[in-house]
Amino acid sequence: MESLPVGREDVERAAGVIAGRLHRTPTLSCRTLGPHVFLKAELLQRTGSFKPRGVLTKLASLTPEEKARGVIAASAGNHAAALAFGAALEGIDALVVMYQGASEVKLRAVEGYGATMDLEATGPADVFERLDTLREKTGRVLVHPFDDPLVIAGQGTVGLEILEDVHEVERILVPCGGGGLFSG
Repeated sequence: MESLPVGREDVERAAGVIAGRLHRTPTLSCRTLGPHVFLKAELLQRTGSFKPRGVLTKLASLTPEEKARGVIAASAGNHAAALAFGAALEGIDALVVMYQGASEVKLRAVEGYGATMDLEATGPADVFERLDTLREKTGRVLVHPFDDPLVIAGQGTVGLEILEDVHEVERILVPCGGGGLFSG
């Protein structure tokens, strides 16, 4: 993976791009954990995660020609739902490569937002090979879940909101799956 330098200016630009298009999720105090502990409630975001922040930032950067080609991603989780949601909002055709056995909840979400699903991959290991094949065949624009500076900048808007909501932030702890939120 190449270095993807993203600075505060990039994140602030992304905040302007997504302003008014997504919820500004609350930062809640959690006295159970301590008097100065706060939780950012991204589960209240559209699609239930922080992922639409990065997706919408990326989609806003596409040229009309790129939008006409459509977008593609590989995900069996929150990025899949976020791409389907964002593409529907932007009027862009989306293809999401998922694998057989992916969560029924995520499959329904992707379908509900109107994206096309490809379920030919037999498991997580096959998904990226299938993605490469379909991307080459269709010419669609890849919207990567974390390896893209625009996606990273969009996801970084979570941090801006935390800094606006909580004075004197000492540290921010971030749960890490694929690293998408942490990278922003």
